[in-house]
Amino acid sequence: MQSLMDKRFRAGGARLVPGVGAIGLLAILAVVSALTAMTARECHLNFVFHGLHTSFLPSLLFGFVSWYWWVAVTVMIWQCAKRWPTFLHFSLRGFLLQLGIASVVGELHLLLLTATIRWDSVHWPVWGHAYSGFYVTSLERFGLDLAIYGCVYGFSALWFAQFQAQQALIQKIEVERQLTQSQLKALQMQMEPHFLFNTLNAITSLMVQGRSNEAMTTVSHLNTILRRTLQHRAPEKVPFSEELRVIESYLAIQKVRFAKRLDIKIDVTPEALNGLIPCFLLQPIVENAIQHGIAPMEEGGTLETHVKRVGDRLWMQVRDNGCGLSDSGTKGHGIGLANTRERLAYFYPGSHEFLTAAPPAGGYEVTIQIPYESATA
Repeated sequence: MQSLMDKRFRAGGARLVPGVGAIGLLAILAVVSALTAMTARECHLNFVFHGLHTSFLPSLLFGFVSWYWWVAVTVMIWQCAKRWPTFLHFSLRGFLLQLGIASVVGELHLLLLTATIRWDSVHWPVWGHAYSGFYVTSLERFGLDLAIYGCVYGFSALWFAQFQAQQALIQKIEVERQLTQSQLKALQMQMEPHFLFNTLNAITSLMVQGRSNEAMTTVSHLNTILRRTLQHRAPEKVPFSEELRVIESYLAIQKVRFAKRLDIKIDVTPEALNGLIPCFLLQPIVENAIQHGIAPMEEGGTLETHVKRVGDRLWMQVRDNGCGLSDSGTKGHGIGLANTRERLAYFYPGSHEFLTAAPPAGGYEVTIQIPYESATA
């Protein structure tokens, strides 16, 4: 999933730096213009104080070169940050790199100032004579340029870090909104009228047959699913023991419906029960296996769920021996898997595995590995 920050970086150059709009650029230009005017005024007043009279233009040009140079340097830093985000990260290696860049920038600025003074000397000899040769060997000016570069770099780095934090927050909110919508859609699919109708029909049949205890058990399982569905908010992590209760209730209801056509095998280790997973992570996968793998088969099939801890990972697998990757089966499985992939990428970016396969013996299996997190840690 491409981050919103990357999208803005590549939006076509609408902004010279992420997070700096037109108002920000105008503010920067206003500050630089003020410094330019102050420098030009100081130079001109210096001539007036010594009884020298010359045009204000060379002083203004000198001030312009002195300060608008740093606008160009700032834009260069921002462009480098857009292309190489680590350019503004603080580190020892980065410090040495920036020290070298600052030295080059300072030396080039001195050369530019010297060229400006020489040009001014041609057009305004009085002005040029007063400053002739001063900036060629000015260590004070070079040190000042190093300090200014450090300030520009530091403010750019802080600005960039703040922008990254803001974009990360925006992205998180956006992903949470999308996940919540996906969650609601998944729950709406789960609670479609046909599911409730089949469940209520099964309860009615059990009551007619005088099997009231089984009917009450089925009602209890339906109550568990509805209660868990309404209680949880997405995104949220829960102990696998809670997820297992929903899965067992759902399978118990389906067992009433399919009877001997459905064989259920659940193997969960004690450690796995205490592991945290995103809520409703496996339930849609189990539902897909029933609806699109086993339900179309006249003879029914077997659904296996295995969950265990393997080192610092939580390993989960849902497997059925149903119709496998038929056209209907593929379409059905794909509906629930896309949201599962997105949720795993959100909770465990770069640290999860999500594998789907159609074993040679038939059926379909989904395997998930995520970092193990203890609910009691």
